[in-house]
Order: sequence, then C-alpha cells, then structure tokens
Amino acid sequence: MRRFGWLWAWLLVGMTAGAAWAADPIVLGKLAALTGSGATWGEHYQNISILAVEEINAKGGLLGRPVELVIYDTKGRPEDTVNAARRMIEKDKVVAIAGTNYSGLQIAIRPLSERAQVPILATSATNPAVTVDAKTGKPYPYSFRICFTDPYQGTIMAEFAYRKLKLAKAAIFHDVGSDYAEGMKQFFVERYAKLGGKVAGTYGYRDGDVDFRAQITNAKVSGAQVVILPGLYKEMALIIKQAAEMGWNPVFIGGDGYSPAMYEIAGKAMENTYWVTHIAFDDPVLKPLIAKYTKRFGKPPVEIVSITLGYDAMYALFDAIRRAGTTDGAAVAKALSQTKGLQLVDFKLTMDPKTHDPFNKPAAILKIVDGKETLFEKVTPGD
Repeated sequence: MRRFGWLWAWLLVGMTAGAAWAADPIVLGKLAALTGSGATWGEHYQNISILAVEEINAKGGLLGRPVELVIYDTKGRPEDTVNAARRMIEKDKVVAIAGTNYSGLQIAIRPLSERAQVPILATSATNPAVTVDAKTGKPYPYSFRICFTDPYQGTIMAEFAYRKLKLAKAAIFHDVGSDYAEGMKQFFVERYAKLGGKVAGTYGYRDGDVDFRAQITNAKVSGAQVVILPGLYKEMALIIKQAAEMGWNPVFIGGDGYSPAMYEIAGKAMENTYWVTHIAFDDPVLKPLIAKYTKRFGKPPVEIVSITLGYDAMYALFDAIRRAGTTDGAAVAKALSQTKGLQLVDFKLTMDPKTHDPFNKPAAILKIVDGKETLFEKVTPGD
C-alpha cells in the first residue's frame, strides 16, 4: 500500500501464485469512497473489484496479459475524485475505469475521461447527465453506466406511491447540493403530478446535516401521507428516526441510496419503509457471489447491491477489452457501447447505444419487515 499525500491508493496485481507473465499488465482503475459518509459502499466496491481481478488473472488475464488494478479513495468529494481520476489517467495509464456510485462525482470526472479517451463505467451513478449530453441528446463517447437512471427510479417511486399505495399527498426531503437527489426529485414530481398526486412541500438539507426536526415539523403540518427520500443512507435514516421520535409516522419511500447500515441509526423506525433498488437481496442468483466474497474476505458482505454492481462493472470491462482485442481507449469504448446479451450476475447486459445505459435493467422494490429486506415487487421498464 502506498500513500500519495492527499489520497490513498492501492496497487493490486492479482496474479496467480508462481505465474510468469511475459507481457506488461493491463491497468484498470477503480474509484471508491473509502472514507466519508459513503465508506460502507466504498469498502464493498473495493473488495469486489479485487476479487474480480484475481479471478480474471487466475483464468489467464486479458489478451495474454495480466490485469493490474489501481484503487483510489474519492472521499465522496468532487475535488478528490477529479484528482484521483487525473492521477489514474496521467500517471497510472489506466485503460479504463470502474467509476463511482455518485452522480455528481461521475459528472465531475467526465471531461477528463473524454479528453483522454479513457472509458469510465459508473456503478450506481443514476443521473441522466452522467452519460448523455442534455444539449445534444447524444451520449458522451467514453461515459457509461451499469445501473438504471433517475427518471426510471423517480417514475417507479411516483407510480408506486400513487397507484399501488393509493397515497396522493407527498413531501420530499432532498439534499440540495446533490445532482443525484435533485434529479430524482424532479422526475418524481413530474410523474406524480401527471398521475394526480400533490406535492405538499419539498424540504432541503445539506450533506452531513444531522438535525431535521424543523423540516419534519413543517412536513407534518402539511398533511403529507408519504415522504419521498431521494438521498443517501445516513441522512435518510436520521429523518426516519427523528420523525418517529416526534410522533409522525408517514409512509417512507426511498431510492437506491438505501443501506442496511440504516438500522444502526433508525432501528425499529425502519419497519414498513419501502426502497427502490437494483436487486432483491434474497435473490438466489446472488448466493454464489456472496459465498465467494465471504470466503475471500472472511466476512459476509453487508452491501449486496454494491458487490453486485461492482462485480458486474468489472466483468463488463473485461468483456469489452477482450472483444476490442486491444487496450486502445476508443476501441474499448466502442466495444462497450456494442455490448449485447452479456450474462452478468443478476441480468443480461445490453448497452443502449443511444444512452450508454443498460437496456431494460430491472429494479426491485424492497419492504422492511421484521428488520429484514423483503422483495415486495420486481419492476421492469415497460411494465
């Protein structure tokens, strides 16, 4: 492990023991928030990326060359993420980057990847602007994602609240500095209004805030039946906990910022909350991946979504490099955009060339019952 002053970097060469490689390694990058409020996700993204590289090297690497992985801590901050991406591209000479799970961070590093022609595949950065230029409507050539988007996520939340739960009056708590939260809020409001729902109020806060009592008081007075939470897990858990302490028990529906770590903060107040996320945690197809993770790192994973998306992202990059037959950035990006029917852990990836998003990526709605995530409903675009 080496330290570069302003961030931590891990250089991991996952070669099989005793293997002799005649060629230079193919260097890939992984950006993960290993410190800060998203560290629980970052640790899992880091670990599963290590595992994937160890696996591919045990199978002979890519293009007859070993794969080397460089991991940097983004700290969940744009400035650190930009510095990390620049170092990966300019110093480490990465072929491609498995990107972040934050829309704002992914948007911040996009110009670097585009200039250097280094493909970046985001894990759970869901804002449309991550991959598509709003002015032209065309995808950025080197920006991709492995997850669904905020318009889809916001639409699911609106339709679920209004049609399934029959709740016609909503309040929204949102991080005003987050591209992710603001995007999801926008798409929820648009769809909810078209369905006939009324947004009684929107209540802003900042990342790191810990006291939401003033916003809760106002939301309670508004008569909202349901609270929409397009945020990250710490703030969402505090909002739920403080609402319960103040005797207010609306239905809570949140997005993929959910984490099992919320129980440590909100406890029993998490009961009967709903969460739109990428997979059902109890899906049998995940058992082999969970078992491999547990064996390699000596403990079972907590963030099932993170290890699934992280593993999917690495294998999508491996596949693109293999099909490109070269480490040239333009060729790898082209291969990634042409991905069709690639079997990953939880779905078959076909990349939409018009958006650089997965085509028809399914989503899961979880309900917390007796302290456990249970699959309430599975949703596929077009349903």
